[in-house]
Amino acid sequence: MRPLVVLALVAILAGIALDGADSAGECGRASADRVALRLAPCISAADDPQSTPSSSCCSAVHTIGQSPSCLCAVMLSGTARAAGIKPDVAITIPKRCNMADRPVGYKCGGT
Repeated sequence: MRPLVVLALVAILAGIALDGADSAGECGRASADRVALRLAPCISAADDPQSTPSSSCCSAVHTIGQSPSCLCAVMLSGTARAAGIKPDVAITIPKRCNMADRPVGYKCGGT
């Protein structure tokens, strides 16, 4: 039940964040908050740093991670924080997904 509630909260917050997002940022024309919705399958992996992320989570991380600055922005976004995601745990997901060219903590805003 918690993932559904969190996902609904994230969707609402992302909709609010999109109202002023017209310019390109770390994730191109989409805001980091909007792209964060694609990481919904990673909710359980973001709670437990020892868990193995699902294949759908890793697929999303690999896709978003094609732009390391976007991946960092997503993991540190307001949407992620509002969903209760801990940045210090979230930043370990790319490593747990065996992502070779992943952002390292100090490259993600010191987190």
